[in-house]
Amino acid sequence: MRFDAAVIGSGPAGGTAARLLAQVGWSVALIERAGFPRRKVCGEFISAATIPVLEACGVAGDFLARAGPAVHKVAAYSGDTMVEAPLPHAKAGWGRALGREHLDVLLRDAAVAAGAMLFQPAEVAALCRREDRHILTLRRADAADEICARVVIAACGSWNTRGSFAVTAKPRPSDLFAFKAHFRGGALADGVMPLLAFPGGYGGIVHSDRGRITLSCCVRREELARAREIHGGKAGEAVFRHILASTEGARRVLQGATVEDAILATGPIRPGIRARYCDGIFFAGNVAGEAHPIIAEGISMAIQSSWLLAQCLVADRPAAGPNYARAWKRQFAVRLHAASLYARLAMNDHSRIAGAQLIRAFPTILTWGAALSGKTASVMAPRSLESGIGIRHDGT
Repeated sequence: MRFDAAVIGSGPAGGTAARLLAQVGWSVALIERAGFPRRKVCGEFISAATIPVLEACGVAGDFLARAGPAVHKVAAYSGDTMVEAPLPHAKAGWGRALGREHLDVLLRDAAVAAGAMLFQPAEVAALCRREDRHILTLRRADAADEICARVVIAACGSWNTRGSFAVTAKPRPSDLFAFKAHFRGGALADGVMPLLAFPGGYGGIVHSDRGRITLSCCVRREELARAREIHGGKAGEAVFRHILASTEGARRVLQGATVEDAILATGPIRPGIRARYCDGIFFAGNVAGEAHPIIAEGISMAIQSSWLLAQCLVADRPAAGPNYARAWKRQFAVRLHAASLYARLAMNDHSRIAGAQLIRAFPTILTWGAALSGKTASVMAPRSLESGIGIRHDGT
């Protein structure tokens, strides 16, 4: 089977890329190794700046109908500090949160409705290049398929522990491990998204879909070990006890709340900028580069990066590699550097205490920080993909 594009991974980045390319006439193979629906470790928040991309994918209405309430305030909870400030307003309105078990299905189904061919569950067992095409061997439970494509888009995430695109490195004490839990009940005020800064880590809380509260966090490897020694139990349970013991705001929000389902965990995660294009393969989502989750922009960056990639591919496929790499860096580099700075400040005892005092005195720092982290930075161009100049469609 021959395709214009093979998209590996049907998360936010992969589903978006497949939908945008399929709806302008590209033949697209969408490959996903996991079954849906699936829960994933992420903060679930999608900023208002991403809503126009969801509109281009035809899913904005469903997203807004299913997502939690609009988030119009950001808060900082650290020790006994609890400060709120307004989020900067974007033209698209306010951001919201939706569980990955719902968002991934929305985008995947939108891609299929636009004409993408879905291979799920299927895993890329081999990938090679032959002249101007890529040959992919797909392994499924009862069969193996071979497909070829002019363009390969790796949107399979950076938290994989296996596969050709896994991000690996030697273990370090500073490695971050991520955890997430959904809660029922609790006392989080409507429209508020608190940032948590606690010893050795950081996190966030947000109202998600179906009345749930989502708490997601990252903690350093060494602090995780200490939390388990002090609080006992499984890793996720120890981390959440660590947060409640050190953060007054989190205690107030989660008083009387109960955990829904199992606590999810993954890691280590290593934020940073990686290759966006290499050897004829394009990278979208956090396999191309990811910010520290402290700024709650992971899903938004994944979706926005696929919008940028689709624009570059449709406008000028031969030059898409360098064009996309430059556009990606212009759009996201500041966001990543800001996130790295915020994370270092949050996880250091001295700067966390000093930062809490500063925020208490000047709450508008939170609004400024939210703007710097990309909450209002749209990637949408004046024209849609369909009306773009210089569209090239490489039929096969």
